[in-house]
Amino acid sequence: MIQTFKADNLNERLDVFLTRMRPDFSRAHIQRLIAEGCVLVGGVLRKGNFRLKLEDEVSLEVPDAKNVEILPENIPLDILYEDNDIIVINKARGMVVHPAAGISSGTLVNALLYHCRDLSGINGEIRPGIVHRLDKDTSGVMVAAKNDKAHISLAKQIQDKTAHRTYIAIVWNNIKEEAGIIRGDIGRHPTDRKKMAIVQDNGKPAVTHFKVLERFGDCTLVECRLETGRTHQIRVHMTHIGHPLVGDPKYGAAKHGKIKGNFAIQGQALHSVSLELTHPTTGERMKFTSPVPDDMEKILNKLRNK
Repeated sequence: MIQTFKADNLNERLDVFLTRMRPDFSRAHIQRLIAEGCVLVGGVLRKGNFRLKLEDEVSLEVPDAKNVEILPENIPLDILYEDNDIIVINKARGMVVHPAAGISSGTLVNALLYHCRDLSGINGEIRPGIVHRLDKDTSGVMVAAKNDKAHISLAKQIQDKTAHRTYIAIVWNNIKEEAGIIRGDIGRHPTDRKKMAIVQDNGKPAVTHFKVLERFGDCTLVECRLETGRTHQIRVHMTHIGHPLVGDPKYGAAKHGKIKGNFAIQGQALHSVSLELTHPTTGERMKFTSPVPDDMEKILNKLRNK
């Protein structure tokens, strides 16, 4: 499929322009397509840092999706909603969303391939249908796209912040404020490449809104609403303000566990409680919710009965 665009900003980088035109593609994906010769400016190959002039004609050829080689698996899914365009899942804690290095089975993608006849091919053979993701040990609502039209619509809603994602989390320590906004660019941790961190250089803007729902002295139950969707965003932002998530093995929760006693939960106490979006075909505004999972409910009951 070949698409043609007219440059509408003077001196904008080619890769930045195409990322804006195709919000369903990451900038890294666009840069790969440019490097593979899939992009022309006025019929000429250019690099990603090429500066466009107004009305420059940019053509993008998106290769056909490869046949998916990830095997379908009959893994039970908690389906909240499904039609010809989207499928909304209540993801279990502990389930990886898509295959990665060393993980080729047992993922949500394996389950979706078994359950669904079609999934969008925009994100390639490893992540078919995946518009956004949840960490392995984060549970709750997420949506997958069954076709490219739905994928493009959902990705644009996330980029434009018209799709609303709300989480609940149990964090260590008493948050004094009733509500707040955490801002801080997120990028790779400077010394631990398996972690993310708030960084001064080469990070991506990230904004998290939080509201206190319940206080327990040593812990606080909070609602978090994402304005952006960076890797580990809530975990990094809450840790940054001194309130790491209960059970989080990466971001400072271990020392709290040793001091204050661990709760029985595998991974961080974080749950995607609601997702609001506009249906890609009907235009209907839809909201999907997921109840607090049993492992977090047990922690809350223990805190309430102290």
